[in-house]
Amino acid sequence: MNTEDFVRLMDLEPAGEDRWIGHSPDNGWKRVFGGQVVAQALVAAQRTVPDRAPHSLHANFLLGGDPGEPIRFEVERIRDGRSFTTRRVVASQRGEAIFAMSVSFHIEEDGLDHYISAPQAAAPEDTPDPLQMAALAGEKVREQVADFLARIAPIEFRPLDYRRYTKLAAGDALEAKQMHWLRIGVGLPDDPAIHRVALAYLSDLTLLDAALVRHGHSMAGGKFQLASLDHALWFHRPARADDWLLYAQDSPSAEGGRGLTRGLLYDRTGRLVASVAQEGLIRWRRGAEPK
Repeated sequence: MNTEDFVRLMDLEPAGEDRWIGHSPDNGWKRVFGGQVVAQALVAAQRTVPDRAPHSLHANFLLGGDPGEPIRFEVERIRDGRSFTTRRVVASQRGEAIFAMSVSFHIEEDGLDHYISAPQAAAPEDTPDPLQMAALAGEKVREQVADFLARIAPIEFRPLDYRRYTKLAAGDALEAKQMHWLRIGVGLPDDPAIHRVALAYLSDLTLLDAALVRHGHSMAGGKFQLASLDHALWFHRPARADDWLLYAQDSPSAEGGRGLTRGLLYDRTGRLVASVAQEGLIRWRRGAEPK
């Protein structure tokens, strides 16, 4: 997927007043990537609020989307206030809701300014390619990672801890934390709106793995039925999504077939640009349960 393909993916078709239609790329996914639906829903909401930027969104994934079917987005104008504007977006396929999201927009104003410092991390240029890391764990793991990278294009992804592959290949547990560099690997237009949308697209990547690594598993292992249940994103500061962003993720809890994960996104200078929280389904596949 090149620049034009990504911009086209986010350029929804008008379908009536406060209604738009989106499509999915043919990238081999059996279900629509959650970050895509979040990003496209944000596009729809932004088109009804031309004079303010979003500061937060809260979404629920209701059903897995079919990438072969168009997605219809309907925006409800909840409130237009002096400082804040609220929108609700419902995405549907075949007449059934698959996703719902509320978005809050805020005027630009001055205020207090602080953020948690970025964790220490090697520069993205000094971080090995994920295929090099995966090869340390054997050809099977390298093939799984190669397939994953092909499916998430145009996202570029560089994990910072090689133990993610060597220890997980051996079934060893790691701390419920992980860090990656990631970006949209094609140059995007300078419009801040497309970078906010692209950041939303990136924010759904690998979060549930932060819960799985604590138990010696990964999303590529195939032992779990995994699905994002809800997703919250707070925009703090402008950032380019086509430059490297450090994504620090953790999982404070997993129980009852669900896992809670969190993430902080920093730009290359160490500024905190966004915060993320997500709960996901983590259910053993039949026959894969521990004995």
